[in-house]
Amino acid sequence: MLETNPDARKIAVIGLGYVGLPLAVAFGKIGPVVGFDINAARIDALRDGKDATQEVEPEDLAAASGLSFTTQASDLAACDTFIVTVPTPITAGKQPDLSPLLAASETVGMVLKPGDLVIYESTVYPGATEEDCVPVLERTSGLSFNTDFFAGYSPERINPGDKTHRIADICKVTSGSTPQVADLVDALYARIITAGTHKAESIRVAEAAKVIENTQRDLNIALVNELAMIFGRMEIDTEAVLRAAGTKWNFLPFRPGLVGGHCIGVDPYYLTHKAEAVGHHPQIILAGRRLNDRMGSYVVSQLVKRMTRSGINVGAARVLVLGLTFKENCPDLRNTRVVDIIEELQSYGISVDVHDPHADPAAAEAEYGLSLSSSPQDGTYDAVVLAVAHQEYKDADPSTFRAYGKPNSVVFDIKSCLPRDASDLRL
Repeated sequence: MLETNPDARKIAVIGLGYVGLPLAVAFGKIGPVVGFDINAARIDALRDGKDATQEVEPEDLAAASGLSFTTQASDLAACDTFIVTVPTPITAGKQPDLSPLLAASETVGMVLKPGDLVIYESTVYPGATEEDCVPVLERTSGLSFNTDFFAGYSPERINPGDKTHRIADICKVTSGSTPQVADLVDALYARIITAGTHKAESIRVAEAAKVIENTQRDLNIALVNELAMIFGRMEIDTEAVLRAAGTKWNFLPFRPGLVGGHCIGVDPYYLTHKAEAVGHHPQIILAGRRLNDRMGSYVVSQLVKRMTRSGINVGAARVLVLGLTFKENCPDLRNTRVVDIIEELQSYGISVDVHDPHADPAAAEAEYGLSLSSSPQDGTYDAVVLAVAHQEYKDADPSTFRAYGKPNSVVFDIKSCLPRDASDLRL
C-alpha cells in the first residue's frame, strides 16, 4: 500500500556530495532523514559538522536536527523513500558511465519493501530511470515495479559555489511513475522548495528537461568561444563586442571560457548517446562539445604566440596558472579543463606553477599529480594565466598579476575579470 501523505514518508538520501548534502539538510530541518554515503571519511567529516564541498555552512548542518549519517546500508531499512543523488560521469571514450547509479540502485534494492518509493536526481538520458535503474531494483529486491514499489525523477539543479541560488530558491521539476506517485513526489519536494515545483508529464520528460538544460548552455558557450576565436584573428576585443551586443534586451549574456565540471561538460554526451541509440547522429551538439573541448589548446596557442613575439624563450619559460577548480568560488576539481592548459604548456617544455585558494592540495595531487603553490613570488614568471575567476583574484589589486611576472612577461586574463589595461591577452 502506497502511503501518499508526504509528512509520513521516511526519507533517505543516497550520495552526499554537492547535490545530496544540501537536499538532506533541507529535509533534515523539517524531519528525520538518513544520509548515506560509501565514503567513510566524508561521513566522519559531516558528523563533525564539516562539509568539504563548502556548499553547506556549519550552522546549517547543525540546524538539520533530523539528519543522521551512515555508511551502512542496513541503516536504510527503516526508510520508505530513497532519493538517489550519486554522480553520473562519462568514460574516457565520452560514453555515459552509469556504474555509480546502478550500484546505488543495488544498495536501495537490498532494503526495498512494498510501498517504497525511489526517486532519482542524477542527470541521465531519457529512459534511464525506467530502462536501466528500475530493472536493478526489481532484480535485487524481488519486487515488481508499479505494483510493489514506485519510482520518480526530480532532476538536481544545484549550482556549486552559488550562494544566491540555493536549493529552496530554485524551481524543482518533479515526476512519478504513476499519476498518484507524481502527486506524491511533487508534494514531497513542495515541503522544502519555496520557489515552487513543476510536475512534468512523465519521468522521461523530466529526464529530457534536465539533460537539455546543460546542453543548451554548452552550445551557447561554444558559440561565444568560436566568436572569440574569430574576433581574436581580427584583433577585436571580444568582451567589448559582447558588452555592446548586450545592450539589446534579448541578447544572451554568455562569455567565452573553459567548459568543465560534472554538468555542462558531461551531460551533452548523455543526450548524444541516447540520440545515437535511437538512430539519430547529432551534429550541432557534438560540434559544440568538440569546440569547447579544444579551448585549452587554443588558449595556449595564443599565449605561446604572444610570448614568442615578446622575445621569451618558450622552452625555458615558467608560467603561473591562477585557478584550478572547474569554476569560480568552489573547491570542485572534477573534470576541470584548466588541466588542459597545464598539460599543453608542459608539452612545450614550459615549467608550470599552479595556485588556487579554493582547491584542496591533497585532491589536486591525487587527481592530477599537481603540487599547488601556496604563495607565488613576484618577478618570477614569463607568463601569468588567470584561468578561474575566484573572488580572491577579482578583489586583488590588478597590478598583483603583473607583479608576478618578469619585466617582459605576458598576462592572459581568460575570464576578462581584470581591467583591459591590466592584461595583454583575454578571450
